[in-house]
Amino acid sequence: MDVRFSDSPTDLVTWIAADPGFMQRASHALVVGGGTWLIDPVDAPAVRDHLAAMPPVVGVIQLLDRHNRDCVLLADHFGVPLHRLPTDAIPNTPFQVISVRSSRRWTERALWWADRRCLVVAEMLGTASYFRAPGQRVGVHPFARFSPPQVLRGFAALHLLMGHGDSVHDPDAGAMADAAIAHARSSSARWAWSVVTGSVRRTDRARPILTR
Repeated sequence: MDVRFSDSPTDLVTWIAADPGFMQRASHALVVGGGTWLIDPVDAPAVRDHLAAMPPVVGVIQLLDRHNRDCVLLADHFGVPLHRLPTDAIPNTPFQVISVRSSRRWTERALWWADRRCLVVAEMLGTASYFRAPGQRVGVHPFARFSPPQVLRGFAALHLLMGHGDSVHDPDAGAMADAAIAHARSSSARWAWSVVTGSVRRTDRARPILTR
């Protein structure tokens, strides 16, 4: 598996899996104190090389029911606990756990790291092109446009890490998330037209799916 590392602070590392290309599957490594936490990770030799230069991995967190990815593999490799769909505070972390959706087909959590003003969202928000209407940098998942995640509004994030697409490191990151949610319904026609007309990049174009 090939990956590329997204531009990011050294304590908020993001990498994007090359396969399948349109999904832009993103994984994250967050440095907290003297340890590194992996979020919905995809494994690759380059990932392990990168992690070897970071503080030791102390845990793996799976935020979406469909994001099994390599969570178990990497938790076993590093001999650390896997926190799958946590509902309470995760021991020895500053993360606030947010319940985004709980249903038979879609269970998702998010993390808010207040000190770093970092919001980690597994699926509801993304920067992959099939999330975004024209003019948007951040968009709502196609299947959630008519029931957008209001619980993710109001965070004054400087850093927005998502499960599909590059992370956003910007003073307006929280405002971008708020706008994507607020206009999810009204921008749906523009989003659909961009897919129909092919204005999204060919490598990203795909039928909206429940992603992994």
